[in-house]
Amino acid sequence: MQGQALAWRRAGTRVALVPTMGALHAGHVALIRRARKLAGDGAVVVSIYVNPAQFNDAGDLRRYPRPLAADKRLCQAEGVDVVFNPRTLYAGDASVMVEETAVSRGMEGTARPGHFRGVATVVVKLFNLALPDVAVFGEKDFQQSALIQRVVRDLNLPVRVVVASTVREPDGLACSSRNELLNFNERKRADVLWQAIRLARRSVRDGDLRGLRHRLRRLIEKQPNTRVDYMEFFDEHTLRPVLPGKGVRLALAVYVGKTRLIDNGRL
Repeated sequence: MQGQALAWRRAGTRVALVPTMGALHAGHVALIRRARKLAGDGAVVVSIYVNPAQFNDAGDLRRYPRPLAADKRLCQAEGVDVVFNPRTLYAGDASVMVEETAVSRGMEGTARPGHFRGVATVVVKLFNLALPDVAVFGEKDFQQSALIQRVVRDLNLPVRVVVASTVREPDGLACSSRNELLNFNERKRADVLWQAIRLARRSVRDGDLRGLRHRLRRLIEKQPNTRVDYMEFFDEHTLRPVLPGKGVRLALAVYVGKTRLIDNGRL
């Protein structure tokens, strides 16, 4: 990959990167199309790599969907120039990791210890290999996008980070590779995350904040076999917890059956 990237750089070719773990869906298609607009006549690279360093649960890593052939067909249909699908990105005795210590605290950082260290490390590796001018990420993983922007800033990486809006299913469920792990009944219940975000927005708009956390949790957990992992109101610039209010962002992590889903939205 790096050899091709260096050749593009020598030729003055603009490169846009879309880092993924595969199991591509409509949300990824939107990222790829945004990357194409940003690259213009240049090259679009989609990386597909299920990064073991960002999983703190071996079972979750095993269950993660890997439909590589279908992913490649989708990329071909979207005119992707290179699908980068490395077997591994880590030496057997790798001893260097990238760790951010501010925006990675709380929420996913607390719920999944070591997760963001793995994310930051693999993204820096992908940037070094693909040498992109711009990289496109999704707003659904809001904290991850903030982390990557901080890594780029603090390590002076010459990459522009673009965050694209969340793409949703018709019922409001955020598009996610993990949706493929839901059975029929779980999928019907999974839109409760979007229902909770909408309820929070209405409550903020109407000034009805009393007991909001309790009402949101009750809405979610009245669904069978569904439980809240975390619910956080936070400032979208600092990612620090704040009281609910206009302009605040709500982040949710919810188990629907054994599948953990995340979503967020500005109130």
